[in-house]
Amino acid sequence: MVGPFQPFEPHGSGGPRIREIPMRLLVPNLITVLAICAGLSGVRLAFEGRFEPAVVMVLIAAFLDGIDGRIARMMKATSRFGAQMDSLADIVNFGVAPALVLYAYLLDLTRSPGWIAALLFTIACGLRLARFNVLDELDEEHARPAWQIEYFVGVPAPAGAVLVLLPIYVSFLDFVTPDRTFAYISAAYTVLIAFLLVSRLPVWSAKSFRLRREYALPAILAAAFYVVLLVVYPWGTLSLSTLAYLIFLPLSARAYSRRADIEEAKAGPDHSGI
Repeated sequence: MVGPFQPFEPHGSGGPRIREIPMRLLVPNLITVLAICAGLSGVRLAFEGRFEPAVVMVLIAAFLDGIDGRIARMMKATSRFGAQMDSLADIVNFGVAPALVLYAYLLDLTRSPGWIAALLFTIACGLRLARFNVLDELDEEHARPAWQIEYFVGVPAPAGAVLVLLPIYVSFLDFVTPDRTFAYISAAYTVLIAFLLVSRLPVWSAKSFRLRREYALPAILAAAFYVVLLVVYPWGTLSLSTLAYLIFLPLSARAYSRRADIEEAKAGPDHSGI
């Protein structure tokens, strides 16, 4: 007897034939499931008061959720099912998990304002992901100029998940005391990150970035050095990385503006008479 989860195809007169699924099609979906487990485990650890491992689990979830799509494309294992599952996992790992961990650690000190900030961040993350999916479909239809595809519209959700946890990184370094005043400042910061998620700010995505061959080994060495710093000095490295990214945002918008002026100059004046 063929069960409900065992699709079959007619095979001549020999009865039904079970359809086999290549393992490579399951790998990206397995990574997505692991990302969801990591994100929700981070929420549980936060509610248990184990905040450092909670933050680590949320960051692992964000990392896994950020690479599953790329791995699917590398392995030629993309599917409509995987795309839908990835979209559902994104809102959990980039929106719900970071907001709840931050609320349990710090924003709870402000009560309602902190909860409102956490809600706004989660909602903004959902809106950002929806807009990303729409723009991705437009890119496939060549609705946007090729050079504009090199830029995200607004801060991407994975970056937002890392950015919003900055108050926790700083607290772990003992630079500030996680008191009520700092909680209000963190709530305002959370709202700011929510605004950056849904803003029209152009953020360079490095999708088409190509590294010259002679710089390959130094780049690998620099990446390895960063990973070592992340392991040895996690909270300091994350704090500096977050601040560097925030500084990068206005520089990215300026680069976009300059590129837009160049492309407009190439197109020449509009002689349509409008």
